Amino acid sequence: MSDSTQSSHIYLNSKVITLENTPSNESFEFHQKLPFYTATPLKAAPITAARLGVRHVWVKDESNRLGLPAYKILGASWATYRELETRFGPFQSWSNLDELKEQLKNIDVTLVSATDGNHGRAVARMAKWLGLKVHILVPYDMVHSRQQAIKEEGAQIEVVNGTYDEAVAKSATMAGEKYLVISDTAWEGYERVPNWVVEGYGTIFREVDEQLKPQPDLVAVQMGVGSLASSVVRHYRSLNHTTHVLGVEPMHAACVLHSLEADELVEVPGPHTSIMAGLNCGKTSPLAWPLLRYGLSGSVAVNDSFAEEAMRLLAQDGIVSGESGAAGLAGLLALSTDSTRQALGINPNSSLLIISTEGATDPQAYERIVGRSHHTIKN
Repeated sequence: MSDSTQSSHIYLNSKVITLENTPSNESFEFHQKLPFYTATPLKAAPITAARLGVRHVWVKDESNRLGLPAYKILGASWATYRELETRFGPFQSWSNLDELKEQLKNIDVTLVSATDGNHGRAVARMAKWLGLKVHILVPYDMVHSRQQAIKEEGAQIEVVNGTYDEAVAKSATMAGEKYLVISDTAWEGYERVPNWVVEGYGTIFREVDEQLKPQPDLVAVQMGVGSLASSVVRHYRSLNHTTHVLGVEPMHAACVLHSLEADELVEVPGPHTSIMAGLNCGKTSPLAWPLLRYGLSGSVAVNDSFAEEAMRLLAQDGIVSGESGAAGLAGLLALSTDSTRQALGINPNSSLLIISTEGATDPQAYERIVGRSHHTIKN
C-alpha cells in the first residue's frame, strides 16, 4: 500500500515474513580487537519522543565509532579483513592490529572502493592501520570536507565525472591481482565482500541488545544501497523478534521503495542531489534486496526538509547527527497519518530506535541547518 504527498512517499509492505537467521558473533569479536573499541552510546531523546507522541525514542549514536565520525568502519574493517584472509590467509592467531600488520608486510595490494563519503574514509582508515595502499573513487559532487577527510587517511582520490553509482561501476573494473575492491554494494559475481559488510554492521545491534531491554517496537533505518537496513532486518526480523523495521530514503533516490512497489529491482536514475549524501544511491544492492523485500515493514521517501528538521530536533536532545545520520528520524517525522503509524505498531506506549549513523561530517552544512556549531551541543 502506498501513500504519497509532495514531501514524502510511504509504502507499507504486505510481504513481511519471519526470517530464520542466527547472526554470527565473529565480527563482534573482531571489532573488540581494533583500536579505540568501545560500545557507542545509546541515548534517550525525550524531546524527540514527545514530538513523535511515543513513550521512548532511543538513539544509537555512531558519531564516534573506532575514532571515526560514522558507523561505516564496522563493515569496512570486517570485510577488508575477511577478504584479505581469503586472498592471502589463513592468518596466524593475532591479538592486535600490529600483529596482523606484520603478517601483511610482504603483500603488495591496493584497497579500492567507491564512496559518497564515510565508507571510503573507513576503507582508507583500515588501509592505514594495516600499512596498505588505498585508492578511493568519489562522485564529482562530493563536498570538499568529505574528500579532504579521506585524503587525510592517506588515500589516493579519483574524482569520477558522474554519480556514486558510476563511481561504483568504475571501481568494479579495477579488481585484479593487485587491487582488492571493498564495496558495500553487490553486483553480479561480487557478493562475498558486501555480505561481510552487512555482517560487520551487526556489532551495532549486538551492543543495543545489551543496552536496551526489552527490544524496541520499531527501528527506523536509513537506506542507501541497503546494507545497513539488511543488517537491521537480519537482527530484528528473526524468529526471536517482532520488531517493525522502517526504511528511509531521499525522495529522489528511493530505489528500495520503488523496487518494493514494483516487486522487483528498479533503478532510479540520477542526478541524486539530496543533502543526505550517504543515501544518494540509485541502485539497491541485489544482495540486500531479498532481505529488504521480505523484512521491511514499510519504506518512506522524504525530502530534505524532514532531514533538516530531524537534525534540529536531535540537537535539542543533545545529539549531533548529520544529514544522513538523522534520516531515520526524518522518516518517522513523515508518518503523517494515524493509520500508517498503527500499521507500523506505533502508539503512545511505543519504544522506537533510531540509528544516528554519523556526526557532523560536513561541519559548515551542519551549522547552517541547525543554527549552531556541533561543538556547542552537549548531551
